[in-house]
Amino acid sequence: MAETFAGLRIVASAVPQPQTLRSRLLRAALRGSPLRGGRLRARAAVAGPPEVDDDDAMSIDSLHRFFDLNIGRWNGSFYQFDAHGRVLQDISTRLSVSTYGEDDLISLLQSLYIKQASSQISVVDEDDSEPEWVEYKIKETNMFTVDKYQQIGFFPEAKAFALRYQTAGMLETVLRVGVLGEDDAGEESPKNLKIPSRKPSIVCENCLYSLEGNGRVRAFHIMDPKGVLDTLLVFHEKQGVPQALVDSSVDPKSASSDRINALLGRWEGRSVTKRSGVYGATLAEADTVVVLEMDSNGQLIQDTISTKSGTSTTITVNWTGSANNNLLQFDRGYEMTLLPGGMYMGYPSDISKCVAQLDSFHLEFCWMESPGKRQRLVRTYDSAGLAVSSTYFLESKV
Repeated sequence: MAETFAGLRIVASAVPQPQTLRSRLLRAALRGSPLRGGRLRARAAVAGPPEVDDDDAMSIDSLHRFFDLNIGRWNGSFYQFDAHGRVLQDISTRLSVSTYGEDDLISLLQSLYIKQASSQISVVDEDDSEPEWVEYKIKETNMFTVDKYQQIGFFPEAKAFALRYQTAGMLETVLRVGVLGEDDAGEESPKNLKIPSRKPSIVCENCLYSLEGNGRVRAFHIMDPKGVLDTLLVFHEKQGVPQALVDSSVDPKSASSDRINALLGRWEGRSVTKRSGVYGATLAEADTVVVLEMDSNGQLIQDTISTKSGTSTTITVNWTGSANNNLLQFDRGYEMTLLPGGMYMGYPSDISKCVAQLDSFHLEFCWMESPGKRQRLVRTYDSAGLAVSSTYFLESKV
């Protein structure tokens, strides 16, 4: 129930108390019946989350650094994209982040303020007023939640992190408030608005900070109950006035060649892999080379070469695929949506197939903030749908 105080409407947080890990919906595919009625089914609830050794859990120092990175007031915009990189929605947001407590009892508090859409119902002689901002209180983050439920992957030096969510409640609220506003009738699927699934198989946040001081980008993959892409969502935020990241007036078809051409060529850099909180903090580093080319027939060819630091061990992966405007589709069942602002988001075309084959899979977010330099964050999942690691890449075009 919403409550109004002096022009600020407060919406009760839709983020639930921790329950059985929703990503374990995918474990059903390991038990002989991967799909029932077109939906991934959960197995019986486990008696609590996996145990974590003290030596492997996220350290207090890392937790404080993670909190310090987020503290402050963030102004920005929230964008919703379809699989072809088209902007569906553009909503103004503000995020207020603070802490309370100390040492291992410290918690992060976050309030998201959403600029409410104006009502389509006009009132005669009603004076124009300032836009209303609706507050959404995000469930607090602490030492317990980052390891047990959010399965954090944190890179302090790069100022990058990855988290999991149990629901898309926060993201649904942003869309309903920012698009429907007071006219929200509460329908399951409002007309002309794409609402995220109420029971997503995966909700993944990847956050990259600007190398040039233009704030940060938090990108969300939402995969539906069948393991197929539901929607792509992005927050672009800055402590101050952010520069425009996305021009929604640009026709994605006319811009598609520019987006693809920016990725073509040879990229070299370094990667750092960290195990998720529930699996420990094991580190691995590698030198990386990615070569993406397009032949005369329009076929895409990508070679990825990774050499583990301190060894001669090299892994080479070759993909071929095709481009459909801003959607790149590779023959191994992987897709990339090219977004405005030098971004792309990668994901399996069908996670349920990966699960049925006992294969791991990954979700990727890339931000090429300036020509010739990019950051990537890759979140890897095992065949049970648990986030096992995150990898940060910093690469330059050569």
